Amino acid sequence: MLSEPQPRPSASPSLTSESRPATVRYAIIGAGMMGREHMRNIGLLDGAEIVAIADPNAESRAGVSQAGFAGVQFPDHRELLSAGGFDCVVIASPNDTHAAILRDVLVAGKPVLVEKPLCATVEDCHDILRIAETAKAPAWVAMEYRYMPPVERLISRLQAGDAGRLRMIAIREHRYPFLDKVDDWNRFAVRTGGTLVEKCCHFFDLMRLMAGGEAVRVYASGAMDVNFVGESYDGRAADILDNAFVVVDFDNGVRAMLDLCMFAEGSYWQEQIAATGDLARVEAFVPGPARFSPDGRERLSEIVFSPRASKVPVREEIHVDADILAAGDHHGSTFFQHRKFLDMVRNGGNPEVSLEDGMRAVMIGAAAEESARTGRAVEL
Repeated sequence: MLSEPQPRPSASPSLTSESRPATVRYAIIGAGMMGREHMRNIGLLDGAEIVAIADPNAESRAGVSQAGFAGVQFPDHRELLSAGGFDCVVIASPNDTHAAILRDVLVAGKPVLVEKPLCATVEDCHDILRIAETAKAPAWVAMEYRYMPPVERLISRLQAGDAGRLRMIAIREHRYPFLDKVDDWNRFAVRTGGTLVEKCCHFFDLMRLMAGGEAVRVYASGAMDVNFVGESYDGRAADILDNAFVVVDFDNGVRAMLDLCMFAEGSYWQEQIAATGDLARVEAFVPGPARFSPDGRERLSEIVFSPRASKVPVREEIHVDADILAAGDHHGSTFFQHRKFLDMVRNGGNPEVSLEDGMRAVMIGAAAEESARTGRAVEL
């Protein structure tokens, strides 16, 4: 198993000490790999402090201490919520625990950032949205891929009309297999929602955001061909897809396609996103994490604008602060997302990624999983 990035000293890429605001106290539920990425990025924010951490796994809690993260530790999230003393909550526990934890956190009335997917099933998503109708604090779904700098740049060009009327979206992710997680929970569709929910809700969220419409039809072809084939964990066979093609039709005529391969860690680009309108194509190219590259070095992301009129593509490299890149595996997006979430906690406002957004992404992923199983298109 590859080692995780180490915690970075608290720093502020955006604020001087003279302008440092009052401290916002964070409670973290889930102290595994993604929980620690959140902790490292919170450590880069001025005026943010982790005061409490909850995780039922003793090894995860011990790992947090060994990595140098502060905060009172609890074996159960309900004990953390009862203890109080925090201003906001981050949920980074396994997918199938989100619904139960969210039910308790929403009642507590503190702003919450919940990792994707919102829930492992569409039914649980609907239940959470119903409970949230009477909640007193905002809930934000952590769709980090929105905040990758080249992806943000692509979206801003689409919204500015630079590509003209958007007609097609193509997203390719060729990457490494699922990493080792506590109790191997990410090897089983019943716990993750399936690969096309667990991993790909990010991309279905991006499709909705770029298309500006809602999915009406999903067709997928996928399989488990290479990763974990023949493996079992505590007597249960792994059953998650490791590759798929997914086509999504939107109600405004935009069509989108996902090409996923999770046994392609030799690829230079991990994500390639193309949005094509009647005037131009805009593309974002995102490398994988430095710790998975042959030389261990960060690689620059790129954005390319290809207008039909001139037929001359314009390529631009996107630079991200080294400390921000080193704090996680998502090309700085976790930090930029947290910066906006922190602003909402301090100053009010609405989440940029709502519970409704989270549910819609799960719905598309669940439809894709069904289509891959049955070989039939699924209407939404």
